[in-house]
Amino acid sequence: MKIGIGFDVHNFQSGRKLILGGVEINHSKGLAGHSDADVLVHSIMDAMLGACGLGDIGNHFPDSDSRYKNISSLLLLEEVNKKMKKKCLSIVNIDCVLILEKPRVSKYFQDMKKKLSGILKISEEAINIKATTTEGLGFCGREEGIAAESAVLLE
Repeated sequence: MKIGIGFDVHNFQSGRKLILGGVEINHSKGLAGHSDADVLVHSIMDAMLGACGLGDIGNHFPDSDSRYKNISSLLLLEEVNKKMKKKCLSIVNIDCVLILEKPRVSKYFQDMKKKLSGILKISEEAINIKATTTEGLGFCGREEGIAAESAVLLE
């Protein structure tokens, strides 16, 4: 068994879509980033790479590489899944938390789980997604951005 943790954060930016867990979220701003800035998927990828001993997403998909400009993070997740499988590992479960004040995202969790399970080829029951606020504290509390943290157990 191997466990990995992942963390990501992006600030809000006008004129971009908000994508979380591969799902477009209805909100007035999206997240700034080289790719689609999907903090949830980025934290999952970092957790998977960490459990595999393969560094982090910056090593594999650098923001200096134009191939990744505005790319869907789900495509990157597919690549990380392939790297994990090459190490003869499989996902037991994933536990994630989104940290944000707004928008409220719980109504999107099932769609996120469906997208992620399809890419990772695991059951939706193996994925848990939750959200919390920081009660107005810090950059998330001031609604300047979103953070995500994930833990992944592999066997």
